[in-house]
Amino acid sequence: MTATETEEVVLELERLRRSVDVGFATTRGDLALLLQRADQTDKALDEHETRIEALERARWPLPSLAAATSCLALALTVWQTLGR
Repeated sequence: MTATETEEVVLELERLRRSVDVGFATTRGDLALLLQRADQTDKALDEHETRIEALERARWPLPSLAAATSCLALALTVWQTLGR
């Protein structure tokens, strides 16, 4: 190999190295962004789970209310039937 060819090979290797470095930097940046978004998603899911649990604890006990209403209606029906 001549000196000119050696210099060309060295330059090409340097260009390849620079391209690989830029690619790795881009990949690292993309991964960092994905990790940040994953963390934000986890945080949002935790907040939603907390809110849902609070709503479930504070919901109106409709089945219990329906059972009490039906028992009261039955008692009133029996009272009216026996009273007349």
